[in-house]
Amino acid sequence: MRNAFTRARTAALAVLMVALLGAAGASAKPNRSAAGITVYAGSSMTSVLPAIDGSNNYSFGSSTTLATQITNGAPADVFMSANTTAPASLFANGVAQKPVNFIKNTLAVVVPKNNPANLQTIYDLVKPGIKIAEAATSVPVGSYTVQVLKQMNLNDQIQANVVTQETSDANVVAKVATGQVDAGFVYTSDYVIDPKELTLIKVPAWAQPKITYALAIVTKSANQAAAQAFVDKVLSPAGQAIFKQYGFIPIATPTPTVTAVVPSAAKTGSTVTFSGTNLATTTSVTFGGVPAKFKVVSATKLQVTVPTTAKSGAVAVTTPAGSTTATVTLR
Repeated sequence: MRNAFTRARTAALAVLMVALLGAAGASAKPNRSAAGITVYAGSSMTSVLPAIDGSNNYSFGSSTTLATQITNGAPADVFMSANTTAPASLFANGVAQKPVNFIKNTLAVVVPKNNPANLQTIYDLVKPGIKIAEAATSVPVGSYTVQVLKQMNLNDQIQANVVTQETSDANVVAKVATGQVDAGFVYTSDYVIDPKELTLIKVPAWAQPKITYALAIVTKSANQAAAQAFVDKVLSPAGQAIFKQYGFIPIATPTPTVTAVVPSAAKTGSTVTFSGTNLATTTSVTFGGVPAKFKVVSATKLQVTVPTTAKSGAVAVTTPAGSTTATVTLR
């Protein structure tokens, strides 16, 4: 039960801190440790992100609330959301760079370990007198909950038993683990973190929503290189493996390929076009070890400027999933 209390308290403190930062608006100044960047992330990632990189400053809370705080000037370097909508909105408004999907999750029902209401399936939640906790629909997990219940034609009956709507999945977990309610709707990853305090009831696979998390580097971040390095770590096989340990579903990131370079012979300072596959998450292009400026045109095309100090040798294109090489003849 201590785990649940700790997670709820951590989430609450994070939300409070973010709210205070947002109140300061554009005048807020970053408060970073020398070692890491500042990451604003949905509360379902409270445990996993420090396991991936413990040197960063993390603020956890509702993805929707965090997006609003960032828009108002809160000093985040990276935004990690439990949905794709919030990062897409920041990107559309110029607040963040183009979002990248980085992990998936599933919805689940949890009950106290001793399960005093003897709930066995999601259909048991319609019984009279059952007390249920869910997140508010303004929170991603809350919107996913309503989506599932409507798809299963259970929403009206189950909503009649909802006694509290929380601001995060962590708060729902705490309500269940402490026996204040008989059941709660959370992410499967929430159960994986607290299996000693909870009993899992699965949502049928056919009713599962498509829960995809997306991240974006904040446009005004003064730590672009460090932010990109952290994003690369999250997307790397090692980072995805840690997410899997915490109950998330990794997103397979295929390695890049380069199938053509036009022109194949170029002068330094000129622009060449690389065509291939899986190029959207390119993080670097080097000519014989010399970094080159590049622009991602699409998942199949890069525009690359040959560096003035380019050296002869293989041209390496690198993404978080791996690297590939191509050949450009220098004239």
